[in-house]
Amino acid sequence: MKKEKPLATHAVILAGGRGTRFWPRSRTRTPKQLLNIVGEGSMLQQTVARLAPLVAAQRIWTVTNAEQASALGKQLPAAARNHVLTEPVGRNTAAAIALAAIHVRHAAAGGDALLAVLPADHHIAQPERYREIMRAALEAARNPGRMLVLGIPPTRPETGYGYIERQGDSITAKGAPIFAVRCFREKPELAVAKEYVASGNFHWNAGMFFWRVSTFLDALKEFLPKTHALIEELDRHIGKRSYAAKLKRIYPQLENISVDYAILERATQHPGPLRVFVIPAEMGWSDIGSWAAVHELLAKHPTENIFAGPGHTLDAEGNFLWSPGKYIAAIGVSGLVVVETPDALLICPRDRAQDVGKIVKALEDRKHKKLL
Repeated sequence: MKKEKPLATHAVILAGGRGTRFWPRSRTRTPKQLLNIVGEGSMLQQTVARLAPLVAAQRIWTVTNAEQASALGKQLPAAARNHVLTEPVGRNTAAAIALAAIHVRHAAAGGDALLAVLPADHHIAQPERYREIMRAALEAARNPGRMLVLGIPPTRPETGYGYIERQGDSITAKGAPIFAVRCFREKPELAVAKEYVASGNFHWNAGMFFWRVSTFLDALKEFLPKTHALIEELDRHIGKRSYAAKLKRIYPQLENISVDYAILERATQHPGPLRVFVIPAEMGWSDIGSWAAVHELLAKHPTENIFAGPGHTLDAEGNFLWSPGKYIAAIGVSGLVVVETPDALLICPRDRAQDVGKIVKALEDRKHKKLL
């Protein structure tokens, strides 16, 4: 039997989000992933740095939008700047991954490759453990038809995440257990989330996926045939002068749906050559979904006050106070988020931090473009 050529590993970083819950720091042109929220460097730079031992910079692809492309490119290694793919309109993750997949296939001269699909704005406290899990996921994904997703063992009955239910005995890749996925579950009510955690068979969906390019495109053809046909049409124009015009014409026609709904969920419901697996991934993960989550990451205990610079408190606890360049004094307040930029000031209770996106929506409705 002819031995298959080694498959090169490419990473696709999804970086088109706006990060509205991080207003007023996160703006249309400088969203969450381009900011330093926690740690050193921006969220995007931290994502790229974690990949360095596994994926060469010239094999990193980033999908974003026209408003962010310029600033994003400046944060990437030089070898990755030519692989910034700009969506003319937002069409959710299935389309974004499809766009990257045909470009990777083109770069591989029509051959196959392994893909790691990753968000640009997540925090990983244990990067070496993360890379070990990635190696296992990529090894398992070498098998045609296998689609791997990282599942975070839940630490609490969280209602803000989707869940993955696993089934059966595990197989292993590079020593890591891998389970078949029974189904994906929507964000649950609290009582249901408690049941999920108690069962031990559920994981949070971290939105990190691993598969062959050919496996993904086969799945796209099976479950989103219209998008597949259009993306194959676009593929014929990669590297040609006609590409930009074709992208602008074709991309808005792609179905606006997440890869979870469009492909992964359907693959678990239609047994066949496409199979979905989950790897439990305990690696200090957080999607850092709000200012309250930043406080949770940085605070040594829930009552600690977190400052951007110097400050002092009197009878105050559990506050997140971000106003760089200013001395902050807080008296008699608890559980607040305060974030100041040159043109805006956010004040809210930490337990209402998820509602910051509603402020952005109100600014859009009132056409306050300078604040977006």
